[in-house]
Amino acid sequence: MNSKKIAEQIANLIFNKKGYDVKIIDLQKITSFADYFVICSADSDTQVKAIADEIDEKLREEGIKYWHKEGMAALSWVLLDYVDVVVHIFKKESREFYNIEKLWGDAPVFDIQDPIEAKKEIVKPKTKTVKKTTVTKSKKIK
Repeated sequence: MNSKKIAEQIANLIFNKKGYDVKIIDLQKITSFADYFVICSADSDTQVKAIADEIDEKLREEGIKYWHKEGMAALSWVLLDYVDVVVHIFKKESREFYNIEKLWGDAPVFDIQDPIEAKKEIVKPKTKTVKKTTVTKSKKIK
């Protein structure tokens, strides 16, 4: 599996544990140490751990193991390094503080939408407000 597919799979796995504000940063033209960053936010230590565990478990099932893991003790920022893809799982406050997206501002950033939420939007009937106007012709009086 190539690094882009791994990054996309990781992004989708994040939604299994209700992670949000998921972004993939394409670093291929910026640096050589990784092809992609996958970044997400979580609301609690428990959720940060659950997201990290979900990614680790599902990728291991496919024979993909992380090379390095950091932050599991503090759980405000967990990093999973899959060499070509590096995952950053932040508690909301830590993400705002470190602002990785700004640090790598020269790289293309892709916002990833939760597939379940995307389906809900497709199913929602779109309502259209139509404004009625009355047009009258005026006659010229001589």
